[in-house]
Amino acid sequence: MQLNIDELITVTFTLFAVIDIIGSIPLLISLKEKMGGIRELRATLISGGLMILFLLVGEKFLNILGLDVRSFAVGGSIVIFILGLEMVLGHEFFKSDGDPKTGTLVPIAFPLIAGSGTLTTIISLQANYSVWPVLLGIVINLIIVFIVLKSLNFIARLLGTGGLIAVRKFFGVVLLAIAVKIFTTNVGGLIK
Repeated sequence: MQLNIDELITVTFTLFAVIDIIGSIPLLISLKEKMGGIRELRATLISGGLMILFLLVGEKFLNILGLDVRSFAVGGSIVIFILGLEMVLGHEFFKSDGDPKTGTLVPIAFPLIAGSGTLTTIISLQANYSVWPVLLGIVINLIIVFIVLKSLNFIARLLGTGGLIAVRKFFGVVLLAIAVKIFTTNVGGLIK
């Protein structure tokens, strides 16, 4: 297995920006209070299982639907672009049901951590990179997710409200740039 460190960094940072666990801290703190706590390890393992399952069988699933990875990557890049706009502009395009009583699985593991944006990004990354950097990027992000879930209160105090907003907007701009790159890399193969 030949691992390119630049690819691993790009994949890891892309997933970090899409998962946006830092930007989700205010929502996670609110959910933690309403639910009386979060089962951090369970949320991490369930979301990781979803991401790895989608990495391994997502392309086969697309083939059943008659789609290829490039088509999905272009569609995914549009979703990622919209997520980036949402983060930068502070306007919510994707609505969640917001019911905190359903527990760790919904809404924390899915869709907050391993949501449609994350799963779309995994397929989009798979169009540009081999499976190993994507798999390692997922694992690294799961470790980060677990650490953040375990230290929600400390991180919120450390960053403050202004810091959380600044971090979210920064990662939004990064997502916009990544979406443009994924789109331009894959759209040429679709136009004949």
